[in-house]
Amino acid sequence: MTADTPGAPVADALPEVRDLVRRHLRTHGAVLLRGFDLGGVAGFEQAVRTLAGEPLAYAERSSPRSTISGRVYTSTDYPADEEIFLHNENSYQASWPLTLFFACVRPPATLGATPLADTRRVLAAIDPAVRAEFEARGWLVVRNFTEGFGVPWQQAFTTEDRAEVARYCARNGVEIEWRGADGLRTRARRRAVHRHPATGEAVWFNHLTFFHVTTLAPEICAGLREVYDEADLPTNTYYGDGAPIPDEVVAHLRDCYRAEQRRFDWQQDDLLLVDNMLAAHAREPFTGPRRIAVAMAEAHTDQSDSASRETTDGDR
Repeated sequence: MTADTPGAPVADALPEVRDLVRRHLRTHGAVLLRGFDLGGVAGFEQAVRTLAGEPLAYAERSSPRSTISGRVYTSTDYPADEEIFLHNENSYQASWPLTLFFACVRPPATLGATPLADTRRVLAAIDPAVRAEFEARGWLVVRNFTEGFGVPWQQAFTTEDRAEVARYCARNGVEIEWRGADGLRTRARRRAVHRHPATGEAVWFNHLTFFHVTTLAPEICAGLREVYDEADLPTNTYYGDGAPIPDEVVAHLRDCYRAEQRRFDWQQDDLLLVDNMLAAHAREPFTGPRRIAVAMAEAHTDQSDSASRETTDGDR
C-alpha cells in the first residue's frame, strides 16, 4: 500500500485504512506500507497501537536485541555478513505474537532484505511422509546456556533470579536442568503444524529448522559438532520424543522454505506488517548502516498445544 501523497504522515492514514490493512494481512500474510512519513520511533510505536494494540515485551529470548524505546527493539544484532534463516517469531514458546512490525529507520547500502515465506505454501511443499512424522511426534528444542557462548540465561529470561526462571518455565511447558556453577539446559516439546486462530488454515509453524545445528553455516556446524557432544550443543532440535532428526530431513525442510522465499529492498520509512503464523521471515547479509526497528503485538496461546503437552507429560 503506497501513500497517495508522498511523505504523508502515517498516523493520519492508519485510522482510515486499518480494517483494510488487517484484512490483507490475514489473507496474504504480510502488508508493506510505503511512502509515508513514519514519524520516527514514537510514530512507529503509535502505528503498532493503532493497528494491533499494545506492543509486547520480548521474552524467552533466543537472539541478541537492543531496546530502542519502550517495547521497540532492534532487529537481531548479528554481524552484517551473516544470514538469518527463515523462522516464525517465538514459535518455540507456549505463546507468541500474532503480528510483527518492522520499520526501516535506515536502509542498508546493499541487500539486507527481510525475505518472507508463506507457511501455508511451505507446509504444502513438505514431503507428506515427513509432515506426517512431525504431526505425530511433534518436535523438541534443547537449549544449553553456557557462560561465554551465545545468549546467557539471564538475558534470555530477563532476570538473574533462578526461582523466577523456574516459575516461568513451569508456566510455559519448559523443562529445566541447572548444570555446573551457572549453566542451564532447557527442553520444550511443541507441535510443528498449527491452525491459524483467525483463518483456520494449517500452517508450518515452528523453529525446528532454524534451531537445528545443520542450519548454521557448514564450518560453524562442523566446529560445534567437534567441540560439543550432541546433548551439549548450544541449541538443537529433535523429534518430540527426543529422537534425532536426520540431517537430510532438515535439508529438505530448508529447501521447502527457500523455494517459497520472496524479497523486497527496504526503503526509508517502510512499515512492514507480518502475520507471524502465515509468514516466516529472515534477514539477508548486508552492507552499510542498516537499522530496522521491530515490535510485536497480539499475544496468542495455543490451548490445544497446552493440552497436547499435558497428555505427553502424563504418558511419561
